[in-house]
Amino acid sequence: MLHLRLIVPADRTDDVVRTVERTVGTAHLAVVPGVARNPRGDLVLCDVAREAGDELIGSLRALGIDKTGSIAVENIDLSLSSRADKAEAEAPGEGADAVLWEHLTDATHEESTLSVTYIAFLTLATMIAACGVVLDNAILIVGAMAVGPEFGPLAGICTALVQRAPRLAWRSFQALIVGFAVAMLLTVTFSYFMDAVGLFEVVKLDAERPNTNFIYRPDAFSFVVAVLAGAAGMLSLTSAKSGALVGVAISVTTVPAAANAAVAFSYQEYKQAWGSTEQLLLNLLGIVLAGTLTLLVQKVVWDRQRERAAARSGGV
Repeated sequence: MLHLRLIVPADRTDDVVRTVERTVGTAHLAVVPGVARNPRGDLVLCDVAREAGDELIGSLRALGIDKTGSIAVENIDLSLSSRADKAEAEAPGEGADAVLWEHLTDATHEESTLSVTYIAFLTLATMIAACGVVLDNAILIVGAMAVGPEFGPLAGICTALVQRAPRLAWRSFQALIVGFAVAMLLTVTFSYFMDAVGLFEVVKLDAERPNTNFIYRPDAFSFVVAVLAGAAGMLSLTSAKSGALVGVAISVTTVPAAANAAVAFSYQEYKQAWGSTEQLLLNLLGIVLAGTLTLLVQKVVWDRQRERAAARSGGV
């Protein structure tokens, strides 16, 4: 269940109440007149089944409540109410399959912002991966994958393509390209420093490296894994199962490929650097392609479920 906290201009309260009441899957409607001060208005509270949340939020935005008042949405971890159980049973589809497009757009917008923190995490992850490739240490590679924040902009691009949001697409693309460019440039500098103090050696980079040589040797499996991870990542976002994102992060060779390319470039090992760059681009392409297709399929399936539910309701 979702909890909605609305600040509504007094002259729109009746419209909002009617909208909530006619939305299948709502419960616990409460109206507290005149308590809101900034902006001024009434406070309207209600709970709604997750599978009906997108419809209700869309209807409230159509009334302009997001502009004249406020719409706040929270997840309810526990709700002990027979009315809530009835609301969830009445709502079409399953809550785990529902996509809250407004929430997804807002979340990916935040995660795809080019900020100092984002660049810092990506740079640190790339430097950790640089140590991993030189030492041929798989544990460091996995750690770097988990630290890297690059899935946020990738998810933003997928969402923007499906929602036709050019601003989000540009913001996400900018965060992705600028972030990797800065991280790789700083990792080249880091590699020079580590070589100067005797911790990095070109001999280690040129060694066979059985645990990490896949990073600069892209193949069909690289693309297959990226596609699978992209689909899993988008499902984890839309179903609010954020724990699955950790598994997604350590499934694709994005940050390690960027790190290997930077270290190889610092040693003028251009063949390795190009192979790593191919691996990076292949993974990014696979994730975006799979993530976009996953969202499109979810959108089509959910729209059909809602149409069937509306048809059944109209036939009763």
